[in-house]
Amino acid sequence: MAAELQAPPDASARSAQRLAWLVFGVGVTAALHIGKLPVAIPVLQIALDLSLIQAGFLLSLVQLAGMTLGLFVGLLADRVGPRRVMQVGLLLLAAGSALGALAPGVGWLLASRVVEGLGFLLAVLPAPGLLRQRVMHAPTLARALGWWGAYMPLGTALALLLGAALIGGVGWRGTWLILSALALLACAVFSWRVSPPAALAASGGVAALGPRLQRTLHSPGPWLVGLAFFLYSGQWLAVIGFLPTLYHQAGYSGAVLGALTALAAGVNMLGNVAAGRLLASGARPGRVLQAAYISMALGAAMAFGDVGPLWLQYLAVLVFSAVGGLIPGTLFGVAVHLAPDADTVSTTVGWMQQLSALGQFVGPPTVAWLAVQVGGWHWTWMATGACSLLGVGVALQLQRVWAGHGRPGKSPAV
Repeated sequence: MAAELQAPPDASARSAQRLAWLVFGVGVTAALHIGKLPVAIPVLQIALDLSLIQAGFLLSLVQLAGMTLGLFVGLLADRVGPRRVMQVGLLLLAAGSALGALAPGVGWLLASRVVEGLGFLLAVLPAPGLLRQRVMHAPTLARALGWWGAYMPLGTALALLLGAALIGGVGWRGTWLILSALALLACAVFSWRVSPPAALAASGGVAALGPRLQRTLHSPGPWLVGLAFFLYSGQWLAVIGFLPTLYHQAGYSGAVLGALTALAAGVNMLGNVAAGRLLASGARPGRVLQAAYISMALGAAMAFGDVGPLWLQYLAVLVFSAVGGLIPGTLFGVAVHLAPDADTVSTTVGWMQQLSALGQFVGPPTVAWLAVQVGGWHWTWMATGACSLLGVGVALQLQRVWAGHGRPGKSPAV
């Protein structure tokens, strides 16, 4: 990452690189709490008599806070500063994971995922705004935001890769407690290494939130990046989230199952990082998004359409995830420029996060319901393909807005 975030060799550039590394680490820590669940589902089905539909809601319920509070948290971060909000988020992640470790049944576990979801939202949503505030070199910022988009696949991949062995060694409850401690450690390091801002905006408290919200929701950019993320996030989480269950039904288990799913999640990083490089070199974001949505549609069709042997279907899942990673990397890169002004960057990202969370909330239960209705996973590609087709249309509109108002140097947010 240090090479990717290369900038003029002065103290401020080195400081920006260290900040980007640290913020990325916070995102990965938060993502571990999302990624810990898929590989634990087979164990939870036995330990807590978890049904497939309940498993779908466990996967998606962590997004409840983002689905309902994303815009408000963005407003809050723009008002009180992203650093404070991220600190509270890490503490809530730790508390939610600890509560989950004590769960006597499914209901308690579902409630703990709501707490974790709020912590996750507070920990990650303000991060692009923090980077936008403190990384002044434009190419470094573009690459940092591309890397930021990779926090979710890396954290998910690590959880999937190590989760089976960890659960086998200390049980799922012990795993939840270890991740709780890790969130506390991340909060301590983040608080120590990221200094408070010299001054916070003093723009009139709650009364100032209304105009800021109005400016955000009356601009086309925040809506387009939010819809684009909605159409990506639900299908990605549904496919990756149920991949361990699918391969467990196919006879795989333990380390093999975890490695296959971890690789499928981890290759999403490639697209995220590539998106940052493409935007830094002047690529059109709408074109990048269109190529990614089309690749996801084709990958899902091959992966779930009973086409060819299992190894070929798995390669299609890798394409689905890797090229699909261009979407979050691109959207984080353009969202900070499509905000109406510098005071609405976190609010814009909050709206994008809210629609992204809505997609992740709806996607897994919908795919699980479809699999139950048709007696298998072979129609999954129809649901993901519909999302990708709509995504191509949104990308066309986003490119028009970007061409007119969103290029760095033209936007008032820059």
